[in-house]
Amino acid sequence: MRERSLLIRGLILFTVIIFSVRLFYIQIIDEDYKVAAENNVVQKIVEYPFRGLVYDSNDSLVIYNSPVYDLMIVPREAEIADTTKFCELLEIDSVEFIEKLKKAKGYSSILASKFIEQISDDLFAKLQDQLINYPGFYVLPRTIRSYNTKSLANVVGYVGEVSGSFLNRDTTRYYKSGDYIGIGGIEKSYEDHLRGKRGATFKVVNVQGVIKDDYRDGEYDTLPKSGEDIHLTIDLGLQQYAEKLMAGKVGSVVAIEPSTGRILAFVSAPSYDPQLLSGKSLSKNFPILNKDENKPFLNRPLQARYPPGSMFKTIQGVIAMHEGVVQADEIIRTDGSNIGDLAPPGPYDMIKAITKSSNNYFYLIMRRMVQQGIEESPYIDSRIGLEKWKEYVMHFGLGRKLGVDLPNEITGSVPSIEMYDRLYGAKRWKYSNVASLSIGQGELTVTPLQMANLGAILANRGYFITPHVVDKIEGWPNPNIKKEILPYDPRHYEPIVKGMEQVVMAGSGIRGYLDSLKLAGKTSTVQNPHGEDHSGFMGFAPLDNPKISIAAYVENAGQGGRAAVSVASLLAEKYVLGKISRPWLEDYVLEERYIPKNALRPTIAEN
Repeated sequence: MRERSLLIRGLILFTVIIFSVRLFYIQIIDEDYKVAAENNVVQKIVEYPFRGLVYDSNDSLVIYNSPVYDLMIVPREAEIADTTKFCELLEIDSVEFIEKLKKAKGYSSILASKFIEQISDDLFAKLQDQLINYPGFYVLPRTIRSYNTKSLANVVGYVGEVSGSFLNRDTTRYYKSGDYIGIGGIEKSYEDHLRGKRGATFKVVNVQGVIKDDYRDGEYDTLPKSGEDIHLTIDLGLQQYAEKLMAGKVGSVVAIEPSTGRILAFVSAPSYDPQLLSGKSLSKNFPILNKDENKPFLNRPLQARYPPGSMFKTIQGVIAMHEGVVQADEIIRTDGSNIGDLAPPGPYDMIKAITKSSNNYFYLIMRRMVQQGIEESPYIDSRIGLEKWKEYVMHFGLGRKLGVDLPNEITGSVPSIEMYDRLYGAKRWKYSNVASLSIGQGELTVTPLQMANLGAILANRGYFITPHVVDKIEGWPNPNIKKEILPYDPRHYEPIVKGMEQVVMAGSGIRGYLDSLKLAGKTSTVQNPHGEDHSGFMGFAPLDNPKISIAAYVENAGQGGRAAVSVASLLAEKYVLGKISRPWLEDYVLEERYIPKNALRPTIAEN
């Protein structure tokens, strides 16, 4: 009995403590309840900050803030003598009025919430003189994002109101109902920098809702702090030209400055005008874009998976020479019997194998890497060799995230021995089962960003800087970038680069040749089991002191030596030489279309 008595007393004491703490929070700490309790005609007005501005690499303004106005309500203070007249003033019907009032009361009877979001300029002008007759209502200035370009939607993302589910998950407790937050792109990844900090003012109002004075001389007032401005690495002119080249196509283009990792152009096609998702337009246009079969919301440079195809042979060459299973000048004779091949049988060294893209040559050198005779059983030997091969491949940024400062980057796939154990059974597969990896096919997948970064690695002869789209934050350099040096002798890259030079001068990439540009690269005809093959290209220019590395994928466009190399070559010429000297090639690219011209039909709503 004594133990039960102590337990009951303990529970009573615990309950008293809980209620005391809650009462202390409401009366002392929580200013909203404190102010409301002291005087029900004290009105808290949230002061929203200006979101940080966004500039391109040439300091051209890309994103700015435009003013809008929300009609706010404090239900406990609301007085409406004539509901019909009030509805006419707000241009809504009685049903909508009741729904909005119910929603506001459901949120709080003493705290302000939005009654009508982003009212029109005409309605704002009418309300200015009429709100004095409607206590409990006031107009709150806000801003929405506006854009000086129709480009860059997949880079910048968009801004929208926080959802109830997000508020429930928000462990920071920073956000409140009605706040805006970055969704996608840099608006999301740099939200903490761009959002700024809310302020608040407390006003004493009379029963007519007219502000009479500052509450306690502004003792509780706080000033809003604007968000930090951001400078992108993107060259807007180059970006717009790249988007022009990709008009009517599905695919990706990524261009990187090899020496810095700065992303110069980042195209996901098809895309959309970012203004379509600003302000009131968001709720109208999002469903249209989301249902579009061409998936404009899919950020293809980061999220699309493709087999690398022949572009992967550049990696195979470097790691084979590093492993010592082949020398650059060693002659390997192929007879075309091991794997399908467009290159003719005959003798190949590394440069010629890259130039002619000999599948059988790379089949043979990967077999040397995977089956080195460490174990007598070819099944166990292949396991050992493939595990080492995978480690080498991941050095080049494949099968892992590169750390780009944009959300939703995927890793792609470098297959593991565990994957093949699941497919074939443990110790029941060997090199012949995985040989398609030797030519960049099979279970190997990459993103366009990873291929552009591969171009930077080859341009730099063995290192890369974290690819990034934000150069400076409030004038300070982006701190989230690093240099990654690959563990291979720089001399192993030279025959690969020489072969890439020959690809463009006299091989499958000849359509992209321009003597003054000195473009080096590798084409890929990426196998597509669902239709026409995809066209792929990876390269850099100029050959010496490279200024740009590029990866281009054009879906369902066939051979890599056509659409992809043409797009990449023109973009490199535009950036390196500052002009286009091949109008015939530009006309060819612009005329090629693989999706309907009018696939997207959303419109911008009036704010």
